[in-house]
Amino acid sequence: MNFQQKLDVIVGKNNSLVCVGLDSDISKIPEHKRSEINPQFTFNKAIVDVTHDLVCAYKPNTAFYESRGSEGIQELKMTCDYLHEKYAEIPIILDAKRADIGSTNEGYVDFAFDWLGVDAITLHPYLGKEALKPFLDRKDKGCIILCRTSNSGAGEFQDLLVDEEPLYQRVAKKVVNEWNANNNCMLVVGATYPEELAAVRKIAGDMTFLVPGIGAQSGDVEKTVKAGLNSKKSGMIINSSRGIIFASSGDDFAKKSKEETKKLKNATNKYRKETGYVK
Repeated sequence: MNFQQKLDVIVGKNNSLVCVGLDSDISKIPEHKRSEINPQFTFNKAIVDVTHDLVCAYKPNTAFYESRGSEGIQELKMTCDYLHEKYAEIPIILDAKRADIGSTNEGYVDFAFDWLGVDAITLHPYLGKEALKPFLDRKDKGCIILCRTSNSGAGEFQDLLVDEEPLYQRVAKKVVNEWNANNNCMLVVGATYPEELAAVRKIAGDMTFLVPGIGAQSGDVEKTVKAGLNSKKSGMIINSSRGIIFASSGDDFAKKSKEETKKLKNATNKYRKETGYVK
């Protein structure tokens, strides 16, 4: 089963387009958890255990684990292993935004796909298809390529015109028409720019999008869903990280995380139904 197939199964089973970002910043984890052995892992485990039936994916960002050195990397590995053992049907997306020359990418591929065992990874397009070939060649894994990102400075390069066409649209066309020979490519398109999201959807057809920017970045759920759904009323992995996992800093952090996940799931499904989705 490849990444898209695995994703489709869990989207159907859980009736959810919600991805929980495990951006487990050690400085923001509830104080009572920080003193525990393996604090990032035990925090993640608590979040996963209460949200696994509400999500379509989990997305750990490597930066929050790398910042702690070997301990953090080991807890990232423990998190992935736990998901494999307990919730193997739920895809893991590694938010690492990798891209380098081919031989270096082979090391990144080994780390992400073979050691951590994740199902997909985020990638930069700037070095071109040739550089990303080690990722693209892994037919069973998802290659989620940055297109129109959610950050406030995204337009500095992404909106530049290339032959009167915004660069982000040129990236989308390259990925859709030239890079997706193995049907394992997807695009990152931020929720904070719904008009651009709609423009990329027109280019990409039914291709799945990873959509960050909901929650702490204040992306509008209704506008995002209605702009980004594909012809199957799906095709989106709508991510919220801080807005879910740091919903509370107290003993009730897991309970509050579940509540926020459920709230986002219900909101996305409400707007899916308004576009004609039937479940």
